[in-house]
Amino acid sequence: MFTGIVQATCELVAIEKRQGMHTLTVSLPEYLTEGLITGASVANNGVCLTVTRIADDRVFFDVMEETLRLTNLGSVEIGSQINIERSLTFGKEIGGHLLSGHIHTQAKVVSVAKVGEQWDLRLCVEPQWMKYILYKGFVAVNGCSLTVGEVFDDGFMLHLIPETLRLTNLKDASAGTKLNIEIDSQTQTIVDTVERVLAARGLEV
Repeated sequence: MFTGIVQATCELVAIEKRQGMHTLTVSLPEYLTEGLITGASVANNGVCLTVTRIADDRVFFDVMEETLRLTNLGSVEIGSQINIERSLTFGKEIGGHLLSGHIHTQAKVVSVAKVGEQWDLRLCVEPQWMKYILYKGFVAVNGCSLTVGEVFDDGFMLHLIPETLRLTNLKDASAGTKLNIEIDSQTQTIVDTVERVLAARGLEV
């Protein structure tokens, strides 16, 4: 489990491409490798990946074909900055919302507007996911726990404060950039339950 509070943006230093799998090598600072072991879970751009090897500051992750297809880890390049969050430790403060690290879809950045120090990102997502994205609700974008600022028929708006831009790779987003989306599990459960109950009663959603 994760909280959506990105701890660092870290450089992708190597990619080994094999049939059906890529191995990503990410350079992590010492404070993020301390106590890290093989088999641990680490969120990379919001994707829960398993540590397969550690060599000094370099941490290795195997990414399966389905994950490469569904997320933006299939298009990252050497030098890309990756949002990193280690798994949740119980007993510590949760500043975001609970995440599984399982990506539902990708959103495409439609526009980026700079309003003073704030950035407004308008994102477009496939229509079937919009029922789970609510005004002032939670959504995880590249592993960042964020609040939805506005909702449209085909997407939503994010209002990003300077601290979010400083700590994450969302500052690198531009029109056409694809970002990983994990919808809030509680919202999904409620919406799906309501739909199921209404359908059982013969009512349209």
